[in-house]
Amino acid sequence: MLRCLLALPLCLAVLVASACADTRAKDRVALVFGMAAYQNVTALKNTVNDATALARTLEEIGFHVDVQMDATREEALAALDKFAFEAETADIALIYYAGHGVSVQGTTFLIPVDAKVRQAKDIVSASVTMDQLVAAADGARKMSVVILDSCRDNPFPDVIDLRDPEVAKGLTTGKGGLAPPSPERGTLVAYAARDGEVAMDGNGVNSPFNIALRDNMVKPNLEISLMFRQVRDEVLAATGNRQEPTVYGSLPGEPFYLTADAAAGSSDPGVEELAVAWQRVVAADRANLEKSAAAGDSRSLVGLALAKLDRQSTDYAPQEAQALLEKAVAAGDPEAKYRLAKVLEGGLGVDPDPKRALALYEEAAEAKIPAALNDMGYFHFTGELGLSPDRDAALALFREAAAQGHTEAMFNVASFAANGLVPDLGPKDAADLLYRALRGGSELALDGLLNNADKFPKETWAGLQEILAQKGLYDGTVDGSFGPGTRRAVLAAYGIFETEN
Repeated sequence: MLRCLLALPLCLAVLVASACADTRAKDRVALVFGMAAYQNVTALKNTVNDATALARTLEEIGFHVDVQMDATREEALAALDKFAFEAETADIALIYYAGHGVSVQGTTFLIPVDAKVRQAKDIVSASVTMDQLVAAADGARKMSVVILDSCRDNPFPDVIDLRDPEVAKGLTTGKGGLAPPSPERGTLVAYAARDGEVAMDGNGVNSPFNIALRDNMVKPNLEISLMFRQVRDEVLAATGNRQEPTVYGSLPGEPFYLTADAAAGSSDPGVEELAVAWQRVVAADRANLEKSAAAGDSRSLVGLALAKLDRQSTDYAPQEAQALLEKAVAAGDPEAKYRLAKVLEGGLGVDPDPKRALALYEEAAEAKIPAALNDMGYFHFTGELGLSPDRDAALALFREAAAQGHTEAMFNVASFAANGLVPDLGPKDAADLLYRALRGGSELALDGLLNNADKFPKETWAGLQEILAQKGLYDGTVDGSFGPGTRRAVLAAYGIFETEN
């Protein structure tokens, strides 16, 4: 359930489709780097082959792909800037890097072909960091994936001694490899080899990791977490257990796929929609999902539980679903707490328990689950689940959820700010929040702006027009009025491009 305010006083927005839209932004985008022809360090054998093959596979499964072969640092940074803007209106953004990489004091540096490192400190100005790759991808609306098929060896052995305790500080091992990342929720970072270990080129034209990745990427209805587990198993088998791919990060409760024919649903699906989605995962790969759950993977446990809430399936068993969710809750999983709160609030196949639901919502919000923060703000605003209405508490929670990237919360805070109800936020702040909500894919923000334009003052509209103009999406007068040009710009910010009649 989306919980979103529309320009106070409270008015729930109704989702509408834009019948006049002609084209939409690409819903899955990828940026592929292949670095081989190094100018100042050892050239690599398979990286361009790997990047070329993966780019072709990504295109086959529905990605719009930008390929950067043997890029200089300047070219790589320019490509990342362009990709970051495109990723904001995509459901899935994926970056693949094949080339040299090295970690120094916990930071992973990816090496462009023109890198020249005469002393250790040169690595900073000569390279691109993994954090820059993650930042370029993490604006995607549903899922960001960064894949590093990197670190065949240390490319600067005469300059950077990874065996030196001071240099190797922050690494799992001092013998080479990449440092473990800490991506935000909703972002996966996949390494071809475990942190601190070296990836292998293999004996053919492609690396073992690249082959396994492409083989599994094209399998229909293979959920991404299970896909990477299969990649891991295949690489271990191909390398005699000498190379183990590893995935870092955590995904929310919605199942995700890389294949275009199994795309995810709405930006904030309800329990019933999630139940259908997880039932599809169970139907396609029950054994692996159950194996992962038995091994303690709480996301798989939650997925199995939600699948049992699909009323149309033969697996429908709400009491069993509740028991599975309780098991994940007992293990401390905040996503499970949020999902169980939804079940108990609505009485989905079980007896409603609003008191327990509220306690679980609060625990999930304390764990910084963005949707839980937004829901708690809504409950405080409306006085639901036994709470007394408290606008200040609601606003504080909305602001915290917005800071976590929750687009409906951004719209809620913008509604407060546009009406002068936030002392430290003005019309330009409201406009910035509205723009970010649009870029993040908030259907409610789009509907609110297109169909309830009069609920936002001219100052806020002028601020939004100014931002849209800066982004190259609006070329009209910044006057705070809502006309056809502003409408087209709002649609374009969301990712819908309408032809001018």
